[in-house]
Amino acid sequence: MQFGLFDEPIKYETFSDLVAMMMKMEDDPLFPAGTNMVIYRGNPQAKLMIIGEAPGTEEDRQGKPFVGRSGKLLDQILSAADFDPDEDVFITNAVFRLPPGDGGKPLRKPTSDEIEFYKPYLLEIIRLVDPAIILLSGNAATEAIIGQTGITKLRGNWTNWHGRLVMPIFHPAYLLRNPSRNPGGPKALTWGDIQEVRRKYDELLG
Repeated sequence: MQFGLFDEPIKYETFSDLVAMMMKMEDDPLFPAGTNMVIYRGNPQAKLMIIGEAPGTEEDRQGKPFVGRSGKLLDQILSAADFDPDEDVFITNAVFRLPPGDGGKPLRKPTSDEIEFYKPYLLEIIRLVDPAIILLSGNAATEAIIGQTGITKLRGNWTNWHGRLVMPIFHPAYLLRNPSRNPGGPKALTWGDIQEVRRKYDELLG
């Protein structure tokens, strides 16, 4: 199935219709791995969307994105900027199933082919949810939406994308691996980014 952000031939009338279809999918590349379809959490009417990379083990178990350690940190970051993660934010991923490990190795990142396969569904989610601001958390999300990777150079910069403001940010998992609060470190940069997001959100929607 192929469709673009606002293109025919395939569109869904409602977000619920799209979710119901996706939950029945069996032709996607990660379906044979036996993992669950993990689509979203938060508010489908929210004007702030966060796109992550792919579900982890806990996300696969609960059927919601960002509910493990990374998710808890994400909620803390949002709350510190006075965003309610349940009401003010819609959270999804670039890939909707957990990529399995290879040959007993730890879980891997999604491949470009997997990102490309799920991209039409992500674009349809964006069309139906209709956010004003999108945060791209990590390289898979930036690849899916703006076709670039290299989050350390891209983060903190606004892009106008189909009439929406888009900003790449560090993935919370990266912040967990780099816990220093030193000025110029990932956590300090992320705090600056989320404050800028708060400012722009209030400017557009306040």
